[in-house]
Amino acid sequence: MHALAVNALDSRSLVTGLGALGVFLVLFAETGLLVGFFLPGDSLLFTAGVLAATGVVSGSSSLLPLIVAAVAGALIGAQVGYLIGKRGGAAVLRRVRSKRLHEGVERAGRMLERYGYGKAIVLARFIPIVRTVLNPMAGMTGVPSGAFALWQVAGGLLWTVGVMLAGYVLGTSVPNIDNYLLPVIALIVVVSVIPVGWEVYRSRRAPEVR
Repeated sequence: MHALAVNALDSRSLVTGLGALGVFLVLFAETGLLVGFFLPGDSLLFTAGVLAATGVVSGSSSLLPLIVAAVAGALIGAQVGYLIGKRGGAAVLRRVRSKRLHEGVERAGRMLERYGYGKAIVLARFIPIVRTVLNPMAGMTGVPSGAFALWQVAGGLLWTVGVMLAGYVLGTSVPNIDNYLLPVIALIVVVSVIPVGWEVYRSRRAPEVR
């Protein structure tokens, strides 16, 4: 019954209710399935690190199982997303009516053109929505499977381990940090959308520069 009460949009609820399994499922869905673009990837990783450090949760929610689950979810999810794009991503995207998702597709396309697939695949991990759509976009646009696997593993490790360890370090350094998770998570959300806002600003300024 406790698992049934888990809120998929609440990072703390996910970690305390489902532990490592919740982390795996959310990151797999966010990075591998287009319907997962609304899930809290960044805040979930950070919250998991904080809660592991403060001892609020234990067992499958201790640091090592959480890191393993996060890495597995992010890497497997990205490969699934790539395969979806390679085998019919355009048709799938046409059926999705979310304006936010299609805006993410446009940003992902611009990143691939501007940075090349290596840098774009790594950077996309840190940008909400873009990390959901860039994997199928890579499959749709013919990014070589070997190169995609290499860069998505590099980006996935950097993102999952880096953000979770940042939460863990903060959790061990600041007393009672778990009591202030909501404002901290709100700050993380704001910081995570800065790259999106900057990209939108640059795209709107581009015609004026010409």
